[in-house]
Amino acid sequence: MSALRVGVLAYPGCFASEVFGVPDLLTMATHVAGPDGSGYEVSIVSPRRRVAASGGTALGVSPLREVDVLVVPGFELLPGLDVDAKLAPLAPEIAAIRSHAAAGTAIVSICVGAFLLAEAGLLNRRQATTAWLLADELARRCPDADVRPERLVVTDTGVTTTAAFSAMYDFALELIRRHSGAGVARTTARVALVDDARSSQTPYVDARFLPQPGNEFSHKVMRQLDQNLAARYDLAALSDTFRVSTRTLQRRFADETGQSPLAYLQSSRVRRARHLLETTNRTVASISAAVGYGDPSTFAALFAKHTGRRPRDYRAAFRRLA
Repeated sequence: MSALRVGVLAYPGCFASEVFGVPDLLTMATHVAGPDGSGYEVSIVSPRRRVAASGGTALGVSPLREVDVLVVPGFELLPGLDVDAKLAPLAPEIAAIRSHAAAGTAIVSICVGAFLLAEAGLLNRRQATTAWLLADELARRCPDADVRPERLVVTDTGVTTTAAFSAMYDFALELIRRHSGAGVARTTARVALVDDARSSQTPYVDARFLPQPGNEFSHKVMRQLDQNLAARYDLAALSDTFRVSTRTLQRRFADETGQSPLAYLQSSRVRRARHLLETTNRTVASISAAVGYGDPSTFAALFAKHTGRRPRDYRAAFRRLA
């Protein structure tokens, strides 16, 4: 077999250990397999000339190139942090992920790298996983995905997602198993002291760090709003869905999230509109209607308030980056 070409996508703020973890295990597998075994051609790639990983660690990167597998590492993300603010500067990387997927490259995310895949539109109608601590957030942001928080590694039609940090080794061992054989994978796991018999992240879940039960109500409301972005906002109907009064719904939602249901819906609509502006040639009027605004001028004003750019300017800026 020829060498498998593996590219790791480095970007500002990514975890350096997740950039090098998979390549290092593949290097070990190459030594285990010996000179007659199938090897791995690994490169650290980026659409940028310079990349500083987490902690300011400078990474040597190569330009984007054709690979068989593109690995997307995770980044520092804690519950409650603004995911949009984290992802907004990563438009070039998200475009690169989308471009590689369109070319037939197998895409793999490590830990919360899944959020970049979601932003690229790769998790829609696919099963996926991520760190158990942030699985609910991924499901909320990507309601069309089937998020499986108990799984360590999920592969669905060319897209692989993994659980937190050390799950990169579970993925790498599976990759070695498929490319170099079960014996090489098993020996590599022994040499590296990596557990090759894990099947679930459930034993690692610490309920103390999960969203408290008091937040379940707002999460359900968010999911309902996300699944009906184009529908007219009807507070009374929304309240009826959850069998509470409008006052109770607004109070409970605000207590748990610090904002109103309408404010959340607006930000979610803008997030969806950004994705459509970046990835399609649909007109602004069509996108406006798709996210629930019959009047494009009203939509444009709201979009500018949230992003600092009018929709056409946002699309032009993103296309230049891409």
